[in-house]
Amino acid sequence: MARTDERFREAYNTLLDTCASLRSGASLPAESALSKQLEVSRTVIRSALSRLDETGIIQWNGREKRLLRAPTDTDYIEVQTEAISNEELEQRFLDWVLRFDVPPRTPLNVSDLSRRFEVSAHALHEFLASLSRFGLVQRRPKGGWQLLGFTREYAVELFELRTMVELNAISQLVALPEEHPIWHKLDQLERDHLRLAEQIDRHYHDFSVLDERFHTILGSVTRNRFIDQFKRVISLVFHYHYQWDKKDERERNEAAIQEHLRMIRAIRTRDEKAALAAARDHLNTSKKTLLSSLKTHAHA
Repeated sequence: MARTDERFREAYNTLLDTCASLRSGASLPAESALSKQLEVSRTVIRSALSRLDETGIIQWNGREKRLLRAPTDTDYIEVQTEAISNEELEQRFLDWVLRFDVPPRTPLNVSDLSRRFEVSAHALHEFLASLSRFGLVQRRPKGGWQLLGFTREYAVELFELRTMVELNAISQLVALPEEHPIWHKLDQLERDHLRLAEQIDRHYHDFSVLDERFHTILGSVTRNRFIDQFKRVISLVFHYHYQWDKKDERERNEAAIQEHLRMIRAIRTRDEKAALAAARDHLNTSKKTLLSSLKTHAHA
């Protein structure tokens, strides 16, 4: 794609975002102001305005540029950029949300976010549409998107789902045959937990990575097309909460290691009752830590 065409597409999509923020009948800024705002030539601005006029989004008559309707997702045009995978985009977006960079109910500027996450505005719109099923974003009544955010209520609901998923996984895991590869993974997990426990004074920060790996491996024994969609969000949320609150981090991580080891040992002996009890205790500890961490963030 020629650079001039790429600039036009980016400018056009940005103008769509501008239109989405206005009420029907409102006037768009002057061409010179738009040119400065979008950092493109007035020729590119005129081309973008012309397309907006042709598609019935605005009425352009001389200096007057009046909004006729809010743009929809289908109005955006694709920009050929260095593509990243949907998984990477999801990782970047959730990382941004979970670090509380913006408060809940904040309108999302698609142009700014597409630059932040290094994707086209078109790709970001499609991603936000797919992400809306998680309840983190929603469409605005007059166009565009709004961040619902990571709130206490969201955390509690997600925790309830996590509990059902993990307890079900453990019940399935203890019934697996000896030749299943999960047992070798559990052996390695046990060794890694014991090694970190010995080095806890110097490497307690490493627990969040081990925690994510531990719960991912436990959950890998289940296959459910509906639950699979939420596993990534669950993993990221309960991985990040170990980083939000640094108070008593070493002690909390050391205790969580022992809770993991208790679960592993109960699972390996095929004691379902003991494994479920250990898992419930660990999940309750995790919930308390998460909610305590949320209290330190004004946005939540």
